[in-house]
Amino acid sequence: MSDAVRPIRNDLGVMHDVAARYRDVLRRYFERRRLTGADADDAVQEVFTKLAQRANIVEIEKIEAYIFEIAANVVTDHFRRSVSRRTNAHEEYDDSLHAGEDFSPERLYLGKEALLRLIQSLDELPERTRHIFILARLEHLTYPEISKRLCVSVSAVEKHMVKAITHVTRRMGHRS
Repeated sequence: MSDAVRPIRNDLGVMHDVAARYRDVLRRYFERRRLTGADADDAVQEVFTKLAQRANIVEIEKIEAYIFEIAANVVTDHFRRSVSRRTNAHEEYDDSLHAGEDFSPERLYLGKEALLRLIQSLDELPERTRHIFILARLEHLTYPEISKRLCVSVSAVEKHMVKAITHVTRRMGHRS
């Protein structure tokens, strides 16, 4: 039988006492090593799982040293896994950003209609005004960046933006 599935043959009372004594200490140990929240709890659990898989913990002379040797290996394994899985590059799922909304045919149609109105309203603008609006709103350039790129003053950029926003807002509010 492999170690991973070997039945626990330890005295459960001893295991319970060891867990009660070292749970909080191990959690602080893991937190000092940048494991927090559920990761720290999982690491503590992993230490006790590995300890329970040992044939007879009563025979361990220096139980504390043994526990912290296991804990050090758990930390090493955790960071090795996080590097190989690139867990630091993952983002948490957020319902507000990834809402499971219904994309009904009506909603799709209304979205396409609004997009066509936006394109039409932008086409109605003078070329420079349209260009400034696109640089600011779609390419996220600042007014000074646009000013420098187009060789115009910042106040000219501001005036074109006011003109574009007023026109687009008016056209988007009315269906024609």
